[in-house]
Amino acid sequence: MFGLFGSMWRPLRHRRRGVVELKWLSARTYTTKWYPQGIDFGTWQGRRTLAVSWFRRDKTGQHLASRVTFIDLERSRHLDVALTIEGDDGELAPAQIHAGGLAWFGDRLFVAATGQGIWEFDMSESRRIRGAAARRMVGARGRGFGAVALAVVRTRVHPVPLRCSFLGRMFDTHGTSLPRVLIGEYRGDKLGRIGEFTIPGHVEGSFVSVDQSSPQIARMQGAVQWGDRRFISQSRGLQPGALWDGDGATPQRSDVPLPIGCEDLALDPEGRMLWSLGEHPWRRVVRGIPFDRLGL
Repeated sequence: MFGLFGSMWRPLRHRRRGVVELKWLSARTYTTKWYPQGIDFGTWQGRRTLAVSWFRRDKTGQHLASRVTFIDLERSRHLDVALTIEGDDGELAPAQIHAGGLAWFGDRLFVAATGQGIWEFDMSESRRIRGAAARRMVGARGRGFGAVALAVVRTRVHPVPLRCSFLGRMFDTHGTSLPRVLIGEYRGDKLGRIGEFTIPGHVEGSFVSVDQSSPQIARMQGAVQWGDRRFISQSRGLQPGALWDGDGATPQRSDVPLPIGCEDLALDPEGRMLWSLGEHPWRRVVRGIPFDRLGL
């Protein structure tokens, strides 16, 4: 696993109307080169940790790189890790994907590579890269960016019969993580699907479909499940995002707002929080909603 959390900046943690918010105190709050998308919760070095995925693109919309930021929730510090692919010659190349969602199971990190299935990365080992190689892993040019970077390597690509725009974990009512995920499709209309899948084994196997539904919600961005309660995020342009709550077939819109430009969802059993994040420049925030506001 990686060493101590390093940081050039700290996200500001504060409470606002009963929620916990982290705000980026750097160019990340407004850059149009990198966009935050996926989120999940885990424990790292004994600390409660959030993982946030980002993708980098150029002015034409071409994807250049992707990374995950691990945030120590107690100290509000962070560590960036580049997502990479290893070639036959051992050289690393950036994972040029729209990293739309995360599911974190111990040393296994599953990433929704929108339109390209689910990509799996091994977090048990990291590689420290420097200079031009580091800049290449983060899709940057010139000498002033990415002098040193940490990277994790893709181990497998898992084909899934859905567009794989996002994915989220499932828990029982006691907060135990189940070996299943929800994988869903973002669409502008109401025809997007969400499927429940078992995760593959460490060495072999594939995502196996358990159930599939179309909840009739346009612009779905994330989904997680606690017992028989399924939560779905819906983006609404420059208005606060909507949270849908209920069983998989007939969710109802909640009165709990999500961030503007909301994306993925994550459940935090230890802190009893539902986490989401906003992607729009100048409105980027990572927000934790206490379970008691959700009736959990």
